Amino acid sequence: MKAAKKKSYLLLCIVFFFWYAQYVYIPYQTPYLAAINLSTNFIGMVVSAYGISQLLLRLPVGLIANVKEKHKVFIVLGSFLAGFASVIRIIQPDGWGFFIGNIISGIASSTWISFMVLFLGFYPKSKKSYATSLIIMVNNMGVFLAFLSSTLLFESFGMKLICLLSCLSGFIAFILAIRLKYPERIHHQFSFQNLFKVFLDPKLLFFSFLALIQQGIQMSTTMSFTNQILSELGANSAIIGLSSIVYMLSSVLFAKVGASSWITKLSTSSWIILSFLMLALYCVLIPQLSSSYLILLLQIIPGMGTGILFSLLTFEAISDIPSYARSAAMGLFQAIYALGMTVFPIIVGYVSLLYSMTTAYFCLAIVAVLGAIFYCFYCSNRTIKS
Repeated sequence: MKAAKKKSYLLLCIVFFFWYAQYVYIPYQTPYLAAINLSTNFIGMVVSAYGISQLLLRLPVGLIANVKEKHKVFIVLGSFLAGFASVIRIIQPDGWGFFIGNIISGIASSTWISFMVLFLGFYPKSKKSYATSLIIMVNNMGVFLAFLSSTLLFESFGMKLICLLSCLSGFIAFILAIRLKYPERIHHQFSFQNLFKVFLDPKLLFFSFLALIQQGIQMSTTMSFTNQILSELGANSAIIGLSSIVYMLSSVLFAKVGASSWITKLSTSSWIILSFLMLALYCVLIPQLSSSYLILLLQIIPGMGTGILFSLLTFEAISDIPSYARSAAMGLFQAIYALGMTVFPIIVGYVSLLYSMTTAYFCLAIVAVLGAIFYCFYCSNRTIKS
């Protein structure tokens, strides 16, 4: 176990630099695009471009990784593309450059399946929940330090330097990934017949749907339009960056809770229901506030959604999946929630253009409440069957 954990540390380093590259420009992407006079509708399309390629590729990547067990190849490729995407943003720093860059970043994120499956392969079944929370925590740490860097540097150096940091971090991850080694045992027997049964697993599909809601809300609020709301309130770049820092710091801390015994203070059901209801409250309050500092405080809520809710949904989705099909199941899980990352920002951009940002966020609040209600029905139905 100790030898496996030691080998897994290199992968955690790669995870850190990979997600740093993917998110260092995110706090200022929406305000930057708005500043060059792009419509909210087009900005929504740019944000959604990140999810489109994931929606199309995550399931095929999961299937290929499952059959060929080529996780290192995908990790190396994903790390390279994470850096290369920002090369495009530097060369063409306009709406279309960011649109193309986000598509490439989405392709890079499609390889996250292999990061997850390979990392879980270092740990026994009894430690899978811990391992899931650990890799998501390091993921969030990379994003947090990315947000901190951009907050400190954007005002003085602008978007080009931020994108340069993204390039460097992605290529560092690429170099480290070349040195990556597999756990002692990762290959499992495989058959398409068994795999088809896994794809119809009700638990996998249900928790993938809940993750679709959580990731969709996160991508269309915290990662994009909440920053635009702050900008419209007159917040400077430091406040906008601080907003993202508060969100990611709380994500790291809540992910740490998920990897500790503190998570048992409440049941899994209580955490999931509470997290969805808190996300709904966040969506109701954010567009109505006139104080940037109150918005900063509320960024803790989506941090809870990322740190605890998403970790629990990920673990619950694949907890009963046999090891031979875990890559493909993770691919399906990530493809389904990528649909939320793709569709939700487009809807928010369109609704805000047609009506108002308040109306768009209120619609997201209803969806979050529905997530809690659906989960309650799932739990009651499971209790009746048992």
